[in-house]
Amino acid sequence: MSKAFTKESDTDSDDDDGGAALPPLPAGGKNYMTPAGYARLRTELLDLMDNERPKVVEAVHWAAKNGDRSENGDYLYGKKRLREIDRRIRFLTKRLEVAEVTDPSVHHGRDQVFFGATVRYADESGDEREVTILGIDEANSAEAQVSWISPIARALLKAREGDVVKLATPGGVHEVEVLAVRYPAPASGADSR
Repeated sequence: MSKAFTKESDTDSDDDDGGAALPPLPAGGKNYMTPAGYARLRTELLDLMDNERPKVVEAVHWAAKNGDRSENGDYLYGKKRLREIDRRIRFLTKRLEVAEVTDPSVHHGRDQVFFGATVRYADESGDEREVTILGIDEANSAEAQVSWISPIARALLKAREGDVVKLATPGGVHEVEVLAVRYPAPASGADSR
């Protein structure tokens, strides 16, 4: 069989969504996102389509003119990178199409936990933690951000300052107390009805 008709690896499927590290959207759920998260993903999508993809296409086109493609590293790498870019473009396009942009600043000054809140809470041993509840595609645990479908976010949502909520974990059910809730301030010049 010709090498042209073989897959590079079993993991190089065109059906991959480019976001394998991200959890899938909940069935029937919404893809909540802050305006900043939406803008970040849209900027990435536009950069891939307008800058990176054309550069890789040009490099592949140049490499294709250099002879035998089966042993042409520039060509093979370029084609692989092009597939990765196309998968990421498809993934971002799908996620942005179903995104429901929710501005957390509309809750500024409230003490109840909704999407976009930064919540300080204490566990049963008195250890305090702070998390910001964001969308699946924008949460970053290294920055104390959790997605709204995470167990801690599910436990905290709709609670108020002073409430004690139950958090189900693999180690059992624990109680956490909501100590403080804050939201970003509305942008200046925003419509405040």
